[in-house]
This record gives sequence, structure tokens and C-alpha cells, in this order.
Amino acid sequence: MAFGAIIVGDEILSGRRQDKHLTRLIEMLAARGLKLSWARYVGDDGERLTGVLRDSFATGDVVFSFGGIGATPDDRTRQSAAAALGLELALHPEAEQAIRGRFGEDITPHRLQMGVFPLGSEIIPNPFNQIPGFSIREHYFVPGFPVMAWPMVEWVLDERYAHLHHQEDYVERAITVWDAYEGAMIGLMEGITERYPDAALFSLPTVAADGERRSVELGMKGSAARVEAAMAELKAGVEGLGFAWQDKE
Repeated sequence: MAFGAIIVGDEILSGRRQDKHLTRLIEMLAARGLKLSWARYVGDDGERLTGVLRDSFATGDVVFSFGGIGATPDDRTRQSAAAALGLELALHPEAEQAIRGRFGEDITPHRLQMGVFPLGSEIIPNPFNQIPGFSIREHYFVPGFPVMAWPMVEWVLDERYAHLHHQEDYVERAITVWDAYEGAMIGLMEGITERYPDAALFSLPTVAADGERRSVELGMKGSAARVEAAMAELKAGVEGLGFAWQDKE
């Protein structure tokens, strides 16, 4: 089962605000032995957002969507999710109860709009201000505010996907190869990739500034046994090419 992320908002794309969700989601998944497979950024344009969500629903992945579920005119995620699925929008009874409980006599039609979700949705409790998010088809829609969004994501991971925690024997290992160019190691990398198709090789070169030492971070990710075997071959191959290496922390 793959996990994905959609981060919504013109303010992210324009640079008015810096995204914090991606790094935090990766951390929350990693703490449970899970990993993020993909992420997309998209603005508030409803048509474009609908297209992104239509593609996302088609994957069957577990997806966390951050932002755009408020009641202002530029919040279009709820509407786009419904359009992507061909569903009507309706006020969710549990969401209505939570919102009325939050605002009491100060309730307004605009505030109730925050509980209007695609038909068939379930709510995601919001411990910060009790205004829920919603989920449908393995997609989990939370606000753009980290103080609300992150506890809601953790609730989903622990309530809905606890059975997946620490199930994969997945590791990443890497070495730093000193004074090396990627081009000098391509043959070695091709051989490792061919012999270990069930693991993934990665190579991250540095661009050394004046006085800095050139290096390449070379590693593998996958099941522990396969990664350890592949790394032993990588280290031997690097030494055979005349390069020094150091385990990466």
C-alpha cells in the first residue's frame, strides 16, 4: 500500500508561505515504519485541483490532502473532491453536530459550510478546534494549519492503519564515496541494479565549492537482507575502482 500527499494552496506556490507538511508527514510515516511514495503541490484553481484529485483517486493509494477545506471562496478542496468522484455535496450530520457544539449560538450558515462534504464521507476529528476534516476512498482531507492537520493525520495513521505499522522490513543504507564522479561508477551501479531488481539504488552527488571535497552519496533501499547484500557489493566495487568510502549516518 502506497502513501501519497497533496498540498493545496496558492500561498505555497507563490512563496507567501513555506510548506511544512511534507517534511512532517515523512517523519510521521517513518515513525510507524511507513514511507511516502509521492507528493504533489497544487494551487486553489478548482478545475486543476479536481484533475489532480481525479488522478489521485484512481491510484488506490492512501493520500493525505492538506488545505483548502475552509469556508472562504478560495477554499475549493471539498468541492473538487466531490467533482472528482462525481458525487453531490451534503452537510454531514456528525460534522454539523461538532460545528454546532463548537460555536453554539454563534453558529452561521457559513460556518456550517465547513461540514459540507462529498456524500459517503466520514469525519476526521480535529482536537484543536473540533471542526472536523473528512475522508473518502482512502483520501484524508485536513486543514492547512499544522497545529490542526498533524494531530489529525496521526489519528488516521493510528486508527485506520495500525495494522501496517512496522510491517515492512524496509531500510535505507548509504556510503559517502570520496573524490568520485558518478560517471566513473555507472557500470558498477548498473550491475547492482541488474542483480538486485527488488531493491532500489540511489546516487546523490555533491557540487563541491572551492576548497570542498567532492563526493557521491551512494546507497540502496529495500528489504534489510537485500540491501545489506547489495551494499557489500557496492563497497567492494567502489574499492575496486580505487575510491575511498565512509558509512553514511
